[in-house]
Amino acid sequence: MAQRSLPVRALWFVFVGWWATPIVVNVAWALNVTVVLLPVGIKLINLVPTVLTLAEPRSLSEPESARGQRSLVVRGVYFVLVGWWLSLLWANVASVLAVTVVGLPVAVWMLNRLPYVTSLYRFHG
Repeated sequence: MAQRSLPVRALWFVFVGWWATPIVVNVAWALNVTVVLLPVGIKLINLVPTVLTLAEPRSLSEPESARGQRSLVVRGVYFVLVGWWLSLLWANVASVLAVTVVGLPVAVWMLNRLPYVTSLYRFHG
């Protein structure tokens, strides 16, 4: 699917993305604490760039996107040892930066990379 235009994505961020993203991050992190709902939490974190700016993720069925992904075992081990706590810290730092004009570009950059920080998932292949 093609990316939406920059003006549409900017308007989304101004009216929805800036406040919806922290909600999605916190709900996802709460789900990640459970064993049963962990897959839903990871899926929500992988959608953070879309919630933030309507960025379209590449499908894992696309060969160029799947090729750049680490194995599920590696991603699982990384998540258990590092991703679960680093993603919470990363998202909260980004949220604090997002409320400042100077920090906003860094916050957007950080939130777009949240799926990778959480589980080594490459959002844009």
